[in-house]
Amino acid sequence: MSGASSWLRGFVPAAHAVSRRERAAGVAGALLGLFLSEWIGRMALGQSSPWFIAPMGASAVLLFAVPSSPLAQPWSIVGGNLLAALIGVTCAKLVAHPGLAGALAVALTIAVMFPLRCLHPPGGAVALTCVLGGPAVSELGYGFALWPVGIDSLCLLLIALAFNLAVGRRYPHRHVEAAHPHRTADPLPSARVGVTAEDLNAVLEARGEWVDISSDDLEEIIVAAEARAYRRRLGTVRCGDIMATDVVTVGPDAPLSEAWRLLARHRVKALPVVASDGRLAGIVTLHDFFVQGDGVPRSLVREGVERRGRVRDVMAARVVTARPEQAIDELVGLFSDAGLHHLPVVSVAGKVIGMVTQSDLVAALARMRLDEPAANAPLRERADLGWKMSA
Repeated sequence: MSGASSWLRGFVPAAHAVSRRERAAGVAGALLGLFLSEWIGRMALGQSSPWFIAPMGASAVLLFAVPSSPLAQPWSIVGGNLLAALIGVTCAKLVAHPGLAGALAVALTIAVMFPLRCLHPPGGAVALTCVLGGPAVSELGYGFALWPVGIDSLCLLLIALAFNLAVGRRYPHRHVEAAHPHRTADPLPSARVGVTAEDLNAVLEARGEWVDISSDDLEEIIVAAEARAYRRRLGTVRCGDIMATDVVTVGPDAPLSEAWRLLARHRVKALPVVASDGRLAGIVTLHDFFVQGDGVPRSLVREGVERRGRVRDVMAARVVTARPEQAIDELVGLFSDAGLHHLPVVSVAGKVIGMVTQSDLVAALARMRLDEPAANAPLRERADLGWKMSA
């Protein structure tokens, strides 16, 4: 019974984790896209030919309701539909039996779309339409692939490009590579452990099935899920718990020699630049004494910092900051992938109240790791007891 019940449960549709905004955008996009495509075709050809075909409705579902799907990308809709039309017309001309011609057209369309990376389900309907579309389609012959199939597909695609851009969607849906702060070939620190793109590709290849999601998107989802689980474990620790409160600062009008002296004396690599009212005005780092913001080398140290102006001349005015109530898991990406080494902690009023460094974060994570065995000891003891009793 359990096997049958499990099999029957497979027929129950799973809930869609789609926001109301995305649902509304899908509805509005399909309405607008199909109406405009129909209007353009009617203005161009009137009622003289089949200027609008039913498979465009299926394409609209993909383009506007699931634009992140690999099946909904520009080459999929244009290339898939065009190939389907050409194959469908060819089968209609060469095979007399309409049923066999239609089945053969769809099968060949699938076979060709796979290697050409333009799998598009509505293409199957396009191929079938070429065979069973009646005299109007037969008269057009291969011209049917250009108009209406090609033009309709292109028109619908252009509308989808404009619409998805207007509603803030990333379309064409492409993976955005995070810039490496050090401009080297090494993967980002967060990509060197855990599930990697190579792991995903190997598993997908071994699985052998088509999965309607790109490996890049799947990797992003897994990384986000890992981050959420990490946040659940570390969410109780805040920046205010680990930050240094006795912060060494410098004023924007202080001479560079003073900033250099403070960096050397306190053996720190950065100084928050604080205005007279206590608000953060910028940050000056050891790096700023050697390299300008545009990458041009400086000679401040070699020529003598005492002759080289004020802190405001070299400081960075745009500073990434943290808040005392911010969970420390939010800092991991900034310190690892973004390449930051220190974050001033500011109050609501923008005043510097602390500083968090990579060392502070590493120490906190190490301390939490050491505390885990003690926290989990009762749970392990109960598990061990249960195992012994069952044995």
